[in-house]
Amino acid sequence: MKKASEYRKHAEECRILAKQVPEGPQRDQLLEMARTWDKLADDRDALIRKHPELAMPDEKSGG
Repeated sequence: MKKASEYRKHAEECRILAKQVPEGPQRDQLLEMARTWDKLADDRDALIRKHPELAMPDEKSGG
């Protein structure tokens, strides 16, 4: 399992790519992927808040 910060990095990469393509299905898909990565990060943060023992080294909840 990855850290929330890694998921957020993937989300940002998707948003950067989305800015480079014209409006349309490809951009929409990249933005949807970014939202999915953000949700994974939020879910990971929530998991760590509930179960801090699952945190990876140097991982803190809140991203």
